[in-house]
Amino acid sequence: MVLNRSGSMAGNENLEYRDKEGNQVDFDSPEIEVDCSSDVFPEDCPRPVEVTIGGCEDAVEFDAGDLNMESLGRILQVDVTVKNVCPHRRAALGVIVTELDDKDKEYKRGVKTVVIRAHNHPTCRDVTVRCLKFVLPEELDVSGRTDALCSRRRFRVRFIVHYIDHDFVCCEKRN
Repeated sequence: MVLNRSGSMAGNENLEYRDKEGNQVDFDSPEIEVDCSSDVFPEDCPRPVEVTIGGCEDAVEFDAGDLNMESLGRILQVDVTVKNVCPHRRAALGVIVTELDDKDKEYKRGVKTVVIRAHNHPTCRDVTVRCLKFVLPEELDVSGRTDALCSRRRFRVRFIVHYIDHDFVCCEKRN
C-alpha cells in the first residue's frame, strides 16, 4: 500500500490471512496516525514569560531569567584560485569539506560543485572563485566539547577541477 496523505487510517484495512486448513482470523482494526509532511521545525517556539503592567504605571523593570543560544553554527567561506585556465573553456570545480576529530578521523560536512565560466582572455589565466559558503552546525562538532562556539574545530577542504569543454574527438572505427 502506498500512502500519499497524512492523517488517521485503519491499520489492518488490507490484511488477509490464509492457510491450508481454511482457518479464519479476525484482526482488531487499530488506527494509525501517518505524517507525510516534509516540514522541518528545528527550533521549538519560545516559551512565553508573562509580564503585567499595572494601571497608571509608566515603567516596569522585569528580569526574564536565563536564555540559551539556539541553532548555533559556523559558516566557512572558501576562496580558491584555479591556475592557468585556458580561454573559451568552462571548468567544473568540486569542493569537499570534512571535519577532523582529535584522532584525525574525517567526518563529511559538505560538497559543492560549480561551473567556472569561460573567459575570453587571449592566453591562459588564473581564475579566482570566491565566496563558496559551507554551513557547519554546532551540533555536528566532533571536538567532544559542549561549550557552544567555544571549541576549536578543524576541517579539511579538498578541490577537484577539470575542463568541461574540450577539443577531443574520438577516432572513427577504420576498416
